[in-house]
Amino acid sequence: MTYPGTHAAVDPDRAAVIMARTGDALSYQELEDRSCQFAQMMWKAGLRPGDHVAIFADNHIRYFEAYWAAMRSGLYFTTVNRFLTAEEAAYIVEDCGARVLVASQAVRDVAIQMLPSIPNCPVRLMFDGAAEGYESFETTVGEYPAEPLEDQPKGSLMLYSSGTTGKPKGIKRPLDGSKITDPDLIGAGLVGGIFGINDSSVYLSPAPLYHSAPLGFTTGTQSVGGTVVVLEKFDPLEALQAVERYGVTHSQWVPTMFTRMLKLAEEDRHRWDLSTHKVAIHAAAPCPVEVKKQMLEWWGPILHEYYAGTELNGFCYVGPEDWISHPGTVGKPLIGALRICDEDGIELPTGEPGLIYFEREEQTFEYHQAPDKTKSSQHPNNPLWTTLGDVGRVDGEGFLYLTDRKAFMIISGGVNIYPQEIEDCLILHGDVADVAVFGVPNEDFGEEVKAVVQPVDGVAGDEQLAKRLLEYAREHIAGYKVPRSVDFRSELPRLPTGKLYKRVLRDEYWGVGSDSGGGVSPIEQITDS
Repeated sequence: MTYPGTHAAVDPDRAAVIMARTGDALSYQELEDRSCQFAQMMWKAGLRPGDHVAIFADNHIRYFEAYWAAMRSGLYFTTVNRFLTAEEAAYIVEDCGARVLVASQAVRDVAIQMLPSIPNCPVRLMFDGAAEGYESFETTVGEYPAEPLEDQPKGSLMLYSSGTTGKPKGIKRPLDGSKITDPDLIGAGLVGGIFGINDSSVYLSPAPLYHSAPLGFTTGTQSVGGTVVVLEKFDPLEALQAVERYGVTHSQWVPTMFTRMLKLAEEDRHRWDLSTHKVAIHAAAPCPVEVKKQMLEWWGPILHEYYAGTELNGFCYVGPEDWISHPGTVGKPLIGALRICDEDGIELPTGEPGLIYFEREEQTFEYHQAPDKTKSSQHPNNPLWTTLGDVGRVDGEGFLYLTDRKAFMIISGGVNIYPQEIEDCLILHGDVADVAVFGVPNEDFGEEVKAVVQPVDGVAGDEQLAKRLLEYAREHIAGYKVPRSVDFRSELPRLPTGKLYKRVLRDEYWGVGSDSGGGVSPIEQITDS
């Protein structure tokens, strides 16, 4: 069972998706019919297998109609981060070669600003009514028959890297020639085989759908016939309320969501009945050990973690029992074999930190129109070994532990310092809502450790707080890792996916201009989650 039509034939009225705040729902029959209509429209517009369609929208119920239409038409489906500026969003639409762009009213103004910069995208549609340069999605698509195309080749995602360390690049996998009706062994295996999602599951997605994990797990849930509950925008109380209201059985989170929920008042944390909640998946960023321990104490042994990138060059997984006995691990590989190497590509002994490579039997992806970036992701001597740029180590039992991104490693006086460890320490302080640690220039040592902190509401970011944080750090980490100074911001540039846009902060101290395909998004756009 791999697509909505299978489930529409058995249980047409079953909810395929529910919007958490409003309760608006789409049945499997409605999802099947409307995705067929959109597929028909794109076929009549001349799109053929291998062509591209892009979506620039908030968490909208019709997101899934567009996704499944592309998947049943052999098209590449590219999501655009809804918080990007017009220039940044237009770069992705043009770079992927989209011939159809779907936008929503939530990004209406930015979508209109994009128009002069997307001359090669002739078909432009807008959810919930027309706008300048965009036809109404509902009216236009509604004119076509709700019938499957005669031939339904399976499409693929082509998502873009977040651009936290450079200009976003499309991650492209070859179309395999299969049909939408063919079994999806990898997708169904991950969603069903590992996490136990099936046609009776209710899956809560609190993160933006433009990101690979929320999109993959929501559509994966639909592929096996479960019900998806989408949180329009993450709010810790609304997320907990949704678990009770909809009888959520499965969910997926990022560590910043955990920290925000843990900082709720005790009565708020225990206001809702979470007894239906059986599996809480998390990924996207390293989770501080103490944060995860607190979540396990609260929710019980239901936390399941994985490590993978949008590239899906490999996949590691750890369940709650193994994590409890191996705190801090992101698991063992289920896809690909792990190789830990130094900067020259030489494999390192067990326990030594180095660049994480996954070994595969064939090349699984390339960066769209970026052969140099594709090559830089490959091992110098073994091109089927690829890396996402993360640093980690493997213990004697084969469990992987993440250290940090190679790009963010601080070298101070010749000593390697990994910011993640310092961030994991400071985030546990009761006055800290969020924190970023990185290297800044130092004449004697090359770099020194800087912490930029977002205090919790009601706490002043002043010299007294800085002293308290530095004292706290000295009590918990080695002296050479303790930040030399602390600065404060009202909000940090963290993407709604949980990833910290650290380059925005770091470049301020190094006097470097950012290169993100048309200027850095305003902080308020990036952090609005």
